[in-house]
Formats: sequence, C-alpha cells, structure tokens
Amino acid sequence: MTIPDIIIAIDGYSSTGKSSFAKLIASEFSFLYLDSGAMYRAVTLAALEQGVITQDQSIDEPRLKTVLEKLDAHFEYTVLGSQTFMGDRCVEQEIRSMKVSSWVSPVSALPFVRNWVDERLHQFAANGRVVMDGRDIGTTVFPNAELKLFMTASDRVRAQRRYQELSAKGSTATLEEVLENLKERDYMDSHREASPLQRAADAIVLDNSDMTMREELAWVKGVIQGKFGILE
Repeated sequence: MTIPDIIIAIDGYSSTGKSSFAKLIASEFSFLYLDSGAMYRAVTLAALEQGVITQDQSIDEPRLKTVLEKLDAHFEYTVLGSQTFMGDRCVEQEIRSMKVSSWVSPVSALPFVRNWVDERLHQFAANGRVVMDGRDIGTTVFPNAELKLFMTASDRVRAQRRYQELSAKGSTATLEEVLENLKERDYMDSHREASPLQRAADAIVLDNSDMTMREELAWVKGVIQGKFGILE
C-alpha cells in the first residue's frame, strides 16, 4: 500500500508499545522513524552522568542548560535500525535503564529541555514522510500532522511488558516496582506545565491491551485507507 508523504504522530502512555508500533509502520511504509522519547532519555542520561541531579534529588537547572549547550544527541541508522547516540557513543541500552526511567519525566517537564528537543525533532523531520512517537507529538511538536494516533493499554499489561523488557536486560526490579514507576510517570507526564501528555482532539485511539503487532498493523492500515481514501 502506497501512502502520501505525511507525518504520523503517535502519542500515548509509557509501555504501550509506541516505539515498536512506530518502527513497524516505518518499515511497512518506508517512513523515517524518530523516537522522541529516546532524545529525552539521552538528555536525562547526560544529566545523571554530569552530576546535574544533585544529592538532595533535585535538578540543577543552570548546569543542565550548560550541558545542553554542548550535548550532541542524535539518531544514527545502522543495520539494527535507528540508534541513539551521544557524540560517537551509542547509548541505546543505557537510556532504557530504571535510573533513567525514574528521572526522565521530571527532566523532560522542564520547558527549556522540551524546546531543545523540539528543535532537533523538527530538523530530523524537515523532509516529511516521518513517523514519530512520544507524549506530545500530536499536540505540541507536530500539531498539524496529517495522522495522529493515541495509544493506551491497561496498567497491568503495560507493567508486565516493561518488566519483561527490563528482566531480559538483567534488571532486578520487581513487577510492583515497575508498575509504581509507570503510575508515577503517567501522573507527572499528564500534570506537567509544559506540553502535558494528553490526547489531541483529532487523534484516533488505539487500545492494544489484547492485540498482537500483526493486528495493530492491520488496524492502522484500515485507518490510513479510510482517512486518505486509499484502495489497495
């Protein structure tokens, strides 16, 4: 199926499979995939490594601004697909750690961080034909995206998915700890002042609690065919 050179914005809660779904769409329709969450995680990793998170568990904002001035966080495309780099160092695994997950919401809530990330996302998407996932893609980053999707799933299903992902990487976090972390992130993301997580008015909801990836792909094909009048 051939579709126009549109921007597809995918928002939703943590561990709903947004990135996997976006990558599947990119592969199926030859789109460029951008993971906005990875960019925020890279900023968070840099903040942790540079001691921006202080001993009293607060964020030293002036120091973080200085870190951002020198931070070269970007995507590179390898045989493994899109990978997140800081300079010439691949940080794809490090940015998925529980420590980064625990700090990414408060770091990404800072307006100057969001502006820094948004500028780079617009650069990456300058030529269109892009699918991007995050929490404010359809509301703030690309409010004029031709297709907006909002993903959700039950808390328990999301926690189980994240728990299995972390366990496969050697994490010792318990399922209850993962569930609590997800709930905390949901609350912080939905209640932050700058670009809170919310469904765009024209976004189409996908609850994938009980769906396979193949079923999700069939669903989005139907949505695209209906929205753009495409006949296979």
